[in-house]
Amino acid sequence: MGDNLFEGLPPPSHHQQLQGKENEEEEGKEGNQISFSLKTSSSSNNKEASPKPVLKSALKRPKPTESNPEAAVQEKRLRFKMTTDASETQVIEAMQKIASHIKNPTKFSKASKLAIQLIQAGSVKGGTSEHFFAILEAAMSSTTSCTDPSVRGDYHSLFSAAQDAAECLNKRQKNQLTVWTFRAVMANDFLTDDSFVFSKTASKLKDAICSLPFATEDDDIDEAATLKDETETGNDEDDKKQTIVESAEENNKDESDPFGLDALIPSSGKKDDRAKGRKDVATKSRKDDEEDTKIFLKSKREALISCLEIAARRYKTPWCQTVIDILVKHAFDNVARFTSQQRDAIEKLWASVREQQIRRKQGKSVTGKLDVNAFEWLQQKYSTEKISIRHSVGASGDRRCQQWLG
Repeated sequence: MGDNLFEGLPPPSHHQQLQGKENEEEEGKEGNQISFSLKTSSSSNNKEASPKPVLKSALKRPKPTESNPEAAVQEKRLRFKMTTDASETQVIEAMQKIASHIKNPTKFSKASKLAIQLIQAGSVKGGTSEHFFAILEAAMSSTTSCTDPSVRGDYHSLFSAAQDAAECLNKRQKNQLTVWTFRAVMANDFLTDDSFVFSKTASKLKDAICSLPFATEDDDIDEAATLKDETETGNDEDDKKQTIVESAEENNKDESDPFGLDALIPSSGKKDDRAKGRKDVATKSRKDDEEDTKIFLKSKREALISCLEIAARRYKTPWCQTVIDILVKHAFDNVARFTSQQRDAIEKLWASVREQQIRRKQGKSVTGKLDVNAFEWLQQKYSTEKISIRHSVGASGDRRCQQWLG
């Protein structure tokens, strides 16, 4: 009992407990404030003592200041105009250089690409169409054939792109471009390894054969001669005759009217002379058109025959045989559209194709099966097949099918 000092005393009141807690909290806050002030003072001292960090942008090399930015902009504009807005004289000079280099087989690839760039840039117009046609003419006059493996793709690209500039050419140039397209594009398409392209080209060739008119006796007579050389020599002779006649008429006129008095007398035949001159011009233009048409048809027939021969050389390829058979058969059916020598060539080609078909049907391959393609096998199969009334089961159907159909 003596150890407990608070024995017999009442318990402490609630107000005293709250005051004790408040005193403890105030003491804790003061301690925290003192520690926070110490920390802030120490951190501020550290910040003042540490140096400022160096920025990365300050380490970079400063850009050189442009002394005259307007001059740089003008240079860029001038350069842009030189590359895109070339004058007509510059385009003509470029075309002349291309025409001089495109004849060389070693430079053909580069020259053809430059010509394609001119076409794509829209530089081929009415004023430059003659020079552009000279490029195509020089390309076809090269010693290397357009079906040569080294330049085959370049010829195909050039004359395929030339179709976009055909609107700027005249009628004669368009006809010549059509013939060149047969030789440079269609002939090279027959040398492809794609069966779809080969079949599509064969259908184009069949359409071109159907568009030919029927050959006449005049075409057979004029076939052996070169019409172009004859027209050039004939025009030269006519020009010489005209110059001789004109000089003789002038001499006669001078002798009959030495003082020039006939010019003062009104003549009534001037109108007749003008009408006669117009008729002569019309007849001459009509004759020129007829000659151009004959030359175009002759060249077109020759180009189609060459394409047909190139396609026939692919007969050893198995997937080409059916397409070639149909193509040669179509040409043989339309043989009247070609001249006499061309008809003989088509008949020989059709005879060789028929012989190959017979050999494939009769000959044996290594496996012992008939050496026929899928088309001939199906043709032979369904040629003897009997179709039932119901158009669904043949005579070779089994018994279950017959029972099921009733």
